[in-house]
Formats: sequence, C-alpha cells, structure tokens
Amino acid sequence: MKGLCVATYRSYDDKADFHKKALSIAVGLTVGSWTELPEAQKASMEKHLGVVLDVKVHEPADVLPGERFADIRIAYPDINFSRDLPALLVTVFGKLSMDGKIKLLDLDVSEDFASAFPGPKFGLQGVRELLGVHDRPLLMSIFKSVVGHDLANLQDQFYKQALGGVDLIKDDEILFENPLTPLEKRVEACMDAARRAEAETGQKLLYAVNLTGPTSQLAANARKAIQAGANALLFNVLAYGYDVLHELSSDKTINVPIAAHPAMAGAMYPSPHYGISASLLLGKLMRLAGADLVLFPSPYGSVVMPKEENLAVRDALLAPLHGLRTSFPVPSAGIHPGLVPLILKDFGTDVVVNAGGGIHGHSMGTAAGGQAFRQAITATLNGISLRDAASETGNEALQAAIQAWGIRE
Repeated sequence: MKGLCVATYRSYDDKADFHKKALSIAVGLTVGSWTELPEAQKASMEKHLGVVLDVKVHEPADVLPGERFADIRIAYPDINFSRDLPALLVTVFGKLSMDGKIKLLDLDVSEDFASAFPGPKFGLQGVRELLGVHDRPLLMSIFKSVVGHDLANLQDQFYKQALGGVDLIKDDEILFENPLTPLEKRVEACMDAARRAEAETGQKLLYAVNLTGPTSQLAANARKAIQAGANALLFNVLAYGYDVLHELSSDKTINVPIAAHPAMAGAMYPSPHYGISASLLLGKLMRLAGADLVLFPSPYGSVVMPKEENLAVRDALLAPLHGLRTSFPVPSAGIHPGLVPLILKDFGTDVVVNAGGGIHGHSMGTAAGGQAFRQAITATLNGISLRDAASETGNEALQAAIQAWGIRE
C-alpha cells in the first residue's frame, strides 16, 4: 500500500467494541486525538491519521469458550516515522504492547519504507554460491561445550565437525569474548582446522563466529574477525536490536554472510495474547534487517515451536518481499538424522539442517555424526528410506544414528 505501513493485530476482550477499539488505536498511535480538533487543524493533520482497514471479530461460539478476539488491520502513514525499524515498531506497537491482551501478528511495509533496506547481502542463493552447493539442503553443526575450553580443544572439536562433511559450523551463542578463546585467535585456529579438513574432504565450509561486545564496537569486531579469516558471522539479533543488524548487514566492509540467532525470542512470540508473532519476529523483520540465515526452533526437537508457526517463519523468509533476497531457514534444536525426511518434507531442499547433540552425541564420534546426516540427506533426496539406506555398505554412521535416535516419520 503506497505510503502506508499496515499492522495486523489480534486483540482479546470479552466485552469490548472492537471497532471502537481499532479506531482508538489508529488515532491514539498517530495524531493522538481527532474529534476534539478544530476543523481547520483536521485538514492539516489528516495526512498523519492512522486508518482502520479491517476488523474481523471472532465470538466465543466460533472458537474456544471465553476466547473472544478480533483481528484488526490498521494503516500508518509513512510520513509519521523515519525509515528505520525502531521508529516503525515504536509507532505500531510501542505503547500498544502494554495495553492488555494484544499481539502484533504482521507488518506489511510500503515500497518506499522497504527501499531503505537492502536486505540480506548474500541470501539463500549467495550462501549456496559461496559453498558451491546448489542441489541439496545444507548441513550445519554447532560447537557444544565451549565455555572454559582453550584454543586447542576448540580447534580439535572444529576439525572433527568439518571432517563429517558439514557445510557450516557456528559458535555457540553463549561464547563471548574471553581470555581462553579470544575472537581473532579463535578465528585463526578454526579456519586453520577448516583448511586442513578441506584438504581431506574437498569441501568448502563457512565458520559463523559469534559477534559480541558493546554495540559501539560490533562493526570493528566484525572487521577484525574477517581480517583474521572469518567467512561468516553469528549474531544475537534480539539482544542488540534489528537496527544493529541492519547497520552491520549494510556495511560494505562486512562482506560475509550473517546468521541470526533467535536468543530472547521466547520472551516475545509464544503467548497467543501478547508479544509479536514468530513469523514477523524471526521471519520478515530478520530478513528486512539483512540476515542471510535465520535460526529458529524446529517443530520436532527439544525447543518446540508449533508447526504452523514454524512454516509461517519459513514462508516469511522465502516469499517475495519487495525484491529482497531470500534468507536461509535454519530450524534448530533436537535435530538428529532420523528427522531428515520430515525436515525435507516440510521445508524442501532450501533449508539448513542444523544439529548439535545429533552430531556430537554419535556413538562413533563427531565426524561420524556429520556423515550420518549427509547419508540421511542423500538417501532422502534419492527416495530411499533411511532404514534401507542404513543397511547399505558404507552407511554404518547412519545405521548407528538410527539405533541411537530412531526415525521420526
């Protein structure tokens, strides 16, 4: 909608006149008041006034007893806010987020607003090009047990992961600057292990090093990491804010993909009555701000997001959005090789299969953990059941993984 950003809310109230409530939101979050204004002033203020586009009321008879709610769409004139995500979010949900049971479901930004956001620098296809992998899902592994380890231990863990055939390795999001594994030394050690592994496997690999520190130092730290050899970054976006991600992704000197971690998201999306929907929080806004890959809880494992929300995040990362590149979906947590057919069924091939314990916990070791995933991916793409594939010579790693974790149909 030209010159307007449209917010969609779900408001819960047993007795409210939702049409009146929608109007109060549209006025209150823009010009403040309307009926009390003199007619002459109304003429000059009208271009700033929010507009109620739609109110759909759901009575208890239609849904669960006692759950009366309305889906409300309101358009906000772009003229009211600067072209940055903090300004937009404060306008449409700042004060309103504290006004009872109301959840922000979606935001459709105008073409003019979106033009301030280049989006992902690499995106899904760019990441594929860096790795030279175009015909299958990517495989990511996660450092586990990193706090308190020295560089030698970290390097050894990295090397074993790389030998397993993973495409990406990421730091744990809780690995911050510390005297045992400082940023530049960590990058140098891990990229040395990546080169040694590539000499054996012939496979390229991206290492997403965790970008941390005070906000004022983030860009400098990113450049230090890149100068030391880093070819990707991990970033805890919600702890810092979307605008910080936007600044980093727009910086021409930070020329590596950025993977967005969902830390803190659980404080914002799970409630049906409060917060921001997962598809907006971890999907559309991450992509607008420039995340090349976005991690989010899977519907299968240990940190569960309902499948409907999960696939909505996927769609927000992959659907057309003002010409922006798509972002790689990375469903995470509790993933093991027996889940691969289900992941590919739900996400197709444009997905990153991301595992921690499902790789490191393999009975034959970390390298075999990665190999089991690669064998599961190959079998699934070829239409072969995992049980049949596990019985084939050379697929002992997959067989051991199935014995340990089973297969989820």
